[in-house]
Amino acid sequence: MHGTPGAAEPAPLPTDQLRFAMPPRHDSVEDERRHRKERLACALRLFGRYGFEDGVSGHITARDPEYSDCFWVNPFGVPFAHITVSDLVLANSEGQVVQGGHHVNQAAFTVHSQVHAARPDVVAVAHCHSVHGRALAALGELLEPITQESCAFYEDHALYDSYSGVSVDAEEGRRIAGVLGSGKALVLRNHGLLTVGDSVDAAAWWFLSLERSCQVQLLAKAAGRPTLIDHRQAVATREQLGGDLVAWINYQPLWQEVTRREPDLFD
Repeated sequence: MHGTPGAAEPAPLPTDQLRFAMPPRHDSVEDERRHRKERLACALRLFGRYGFEDGVSGHITARDPEYSDCFWVNPFGVPFAHITVSDLVLANSEGQVVQGGHHVNQAAFTVHSQVHAARPDVVAVAHCHSVHGRALAALGELLEPITQESCAFYEDHALYDSYSGVSVDAEEGRRIAGVLGSGKALVLRNHGLLTVGDSVDAAAWWFLSLERSCQVQLLAKAAGRPTLIDHRQAVATREQLGGDLVAWINYQPLWQEVTRREPDLFD
């Protein structure tokens, strides 16, 4: 690259003039509710795009900012790709619909409500029967620290090492919540994946990243013997990349892409 001889280099711009998205703050409960519902509709469409939908299985729930024991959820039987903000259903902790025009999947909601009850810090819970998540779940394995992305889950996810079929039993939900503990994700043996976050964006990103990490692990083990990242480096990587704020930031390009292409989700 050639420049003008003797010309001074351009001065760097002040960092406060550069754009960098951070989670928004809301002046009212109504604004926060609308925000969560918009993010939920977007995440569901994104999950549909990635093929996480399997019949009527799969849910993302978002805690209402005013009624903390009520949760917004996708309506039963409506395709993820078609969901709009106005389609979302508000259900109480018992799974009874208090706002909306559709049923909810009781089996899935029972698990979600118990996770929300055990984790007041959690705004959103995502659970779907994704292909690679189910494959790892069928092996009854956890993620191993073999990539930078999988290190975000290092010692921060767990295996629910049981399967009792489709259940609407609250006790089963409580056991699942207990195994999750303070972690961000679960591998549900013979079932699928579950992730949580302090925002819809974070929970959705963790699910996407967990599913991809499952895929990488399955591919790597099929090809040979993966080299593990050592404990110290895995922990250090998790501390850098494993927080919900990092997840929120990583999710923003997906939010922008979906909402620009499919603005009807705001209906």
